[in-house]
Amino acid sequence: MIGTLDVIVLDCPDTRALARFYAELLGGEIVGYDEDWAEVVLPIEGHRPLVAFQQVDDYTAPVWPGQDTPQQVHLDVKVDDLDAGEQAVLAIGATATGSGTETFRVFLDPAGHPFCLIHPND
Repeated sequence: MIGTLDVIVLDCPDTRALARFYAELLGGEIVGYDEDWAEVVLPIEGHRPLVAFQQVDDYTAPVWPGQDTPQQVHLDVKVDDLDAGEQAVLAIGATATGSGTETFRVFLDPAGHPFCLIHPND
């Protein structure tokens, strides 16, 4: 195992509205939000994974079941060490995007879906 699923992130035009929807749908609690990001804690032991919402400019909703506009979602995988995590995911077929900060790095899975390795500041 390289890491643990920490956050499921959905792109959206309005973080507050979608956080309220999912908090109601899943019985969760909104633990923080602003214009760009919101998080909902689920009623499960350990409260992980979180469900988070990321504001995207000019958001286009996915088309279901077609793929003209595919679903916008990515996984955040928590690791103890970003460098070791990066080496491990590259070894199993991920592609580095070169995007990230001191606390996260963005990769593509073999099918091109983005995911992040994260090492939150504790």
